[in-house]
Amino acid sequence: MSATASPHTSLLHLPHRPFGPRRPRLTRLRCLASLAPASSGASPENEDHLIQTLCAHGRLARAAALLQGLPAPTQRTYESLLLAAARAGDTALAAAVHRRLEADPVFRSDPFLSTRLIDAYAALRALPAARQVFDEAPVKNIFVWNAMLKALALADHGEEALACLSDMGRVGVPVDSYSYAHGLKACIAASASHVPASARVREMHAHAIRRGYGSHTHVATTLIDCYAKLGMVSYAERVFASMPDRNLVSWSAMIGCYAKNERPGDAIQIFQEMMASDADLVPNSITIVSVLHACAGVNALGQGKVLHAYILRRGFDSLVSVLNALMAMYMKCGCLEIGRYIFNWIGRRRNVVSWNSLISGYGMHGFGSESIQVFEEMIQEGISPSIITFISVLGACSHAGLVEQGKKLFESMVEYNVTPRAEHYACMVDLLGRAGRLDEAVELIQSMRIQPSPQVWGSLLGACRIHGHVEYAEMACSHLFDLEPRNAGNYVLLADIYARAKLQNQVDVLKELLEEHALEKVPGCSWIEVKKKLYSFASVDKNPQVEELQALIGEFVTQMKNEGYVPDTGSVLYDIEEEEKERILLGHSEKLAVAFGLINTGSGEVIRITKNLRLCEDCHSVTKFISKFTNREIVVRDVNRFHHFRDGVCSCRDYW
Repeated sequence: MSATASPHTSLLHLPHRPFGPRRPRLTRLRCLASLAPASSGASPENEDHLIQTLCAHGRLARAAALLQGLPAPTQRTYESLLLAAARAGDTALAAAVHRRLEADPVFRSDPFLSTRLIDAYAALRALPAARQVFDEAPVKNIFVWNAMLKALALADHGEEALACLSDMGRVGVPVDSYSYAHGLKACIAASASHVPASARVREMHAHAIRRGYGSHTHVATTLIDCYAKLGMVSYAERVFASMPDRNLVSWSAMIGCYAKNERPGDAIQIFQEMMASDADLVPNSITIVSVLHACAGVNALGQGKVLHAYILRRGFDSLVSVLNALMAMYMKCGCLEIGRYIFNWIGRRRNVVSWNSLISGYGMHGFGSESIQVFEEMIQEGISPSIITFISVLGACSHAGLVEQGKKLFESMVEYNVTPRAEHYACMVDLLGRAGRLDEAVELIQSMRIQPSPQVWGSLLGACRIHGHVEYAEMACSHLFDLEPRNAGNYVLLADIYARAKLQNQVDVLKELLEEHALEKVPGCSWIEVKKKLYSFASVDKNPQVEELQALIGEFVTQMKNEGYVPDTGSVLYDIEEEEKERILLGHSEKLAVAFGLINTGSGEVIRITKNLRLCEDCHSVTKFISKFTNREIVVRDVNRFHHFRDGVCSCRDYW
């Protein structure tokens, strides 16, 4: 794969015809068949063929009419009708075929058609009808059982699906790879709180291994997907590593696992391994979307552009899901103009995900007014806002300090039949808290009709850190310590607030608690892409290269001190000398990434960095100075928003 010279140019020169092979023209016979009257007097063989042809081309009303007069439909005709009904969402046609089958002396006990009928009802979300077919099926072979198991799992009836799987063993029906795959999905869907989904998946995994299905490609791929949904990445890695054979779905599942669990660098790496492992493995749209999300996660713009070129060559730009992911990638890599260009190019195919991505993209960059404007355009276009829409637009208001506009949007949710969730309250607490209106934020929490989540209390704690409010910070942590007893970040944030308030005794108490419970703070990590290769830096790294990078940052700090800069050591909680605290600040991951970018990129290149935590005040000050001193543009995306540093000024205007 090679990158196109310019995303703008490549989009402008897209061919107008759809990608892929053209649909063959209907033969004269098929054209005549589709117009034939129900009482054409044709032979049964021809009428069976006519019905199958009509189903293939979506002429379901004519097909249903012909079925009524057909004396003995073939198995293939029944199958064509059921597949067409499921595809078109036509429950009435499926029910008509069902009635006809019940009266058919030849096929009413055919397990193949029972399977197809259950599949059709499952696709049509008619689970009671699927149950009826299963219960009344005279012959229940493994395929009929698996069809019912799949129908229950897809409908999120996990407990019933697991009971069905148990019944298979009880009546002596041997399970196969598909039984295990559907059973694993049922473990995720099962709602019983007394048995965690993770325990059930591991139990099913062990059972599959004992029966010799543990390394079966279909089962192993489903296991990877289940472990990914549960956040059990190490389990997914072990399953993937033990697979004797891997297909595209297996690779895509592992890529998706990393992308969904905040390990985008690993997702990109394993995608590259897949491409190098087998020339016959051609990424599909699902793979591409996962890798685009990973590129967005670490600001890997170069890799994203390579994927953009691949999308155009393979014709994936005909899929809105791929274009949405491509747009989001550009927005999250700091390229707002290209992201907006793709949004405009999608045109009438835009869905709510497209609008949400644009609203969120503007919000992350601090353009709150633009986000609100896009939200209003969305409403005018007749697109109903979703739960995610309001999270995005409220977040945009928070980053831009648009308090009154945010309050109005929050109050308007009921007009769009969207009930506020904990995430929306967290956005409002963040909005009010950042603006210093902590009393209002607390009042809002106390007025909530639902239980405040850790995210809500975490938003209040973050605001207390910004404004140094000890009392409300203690209130938030009294709840957070109960809700998230293993989250070291809450202890560290409170300790930071105590340290800035000169309450060293309380800091020491929290440090003792961290040690007593063996809690470790998530280390700061930053990523930078150079020449399409991804590099990561952690604040705990110690090696000769890191020392070289620290020395370069130290030179900048020395010059800054001559201009009045004072290092912000308040975030260093260790009881050590001030000089040692300053040395620790030099090792922050984002500073190391900036230094690496300065050394390894050309003078005109933009340095793009992603940080897994909030950008600290000292790194913010140092990066502003470096952008001015070196005449370089530096873009840093932290866990909250984008910071564009140019000529000593940050786009956030020190509000983040």
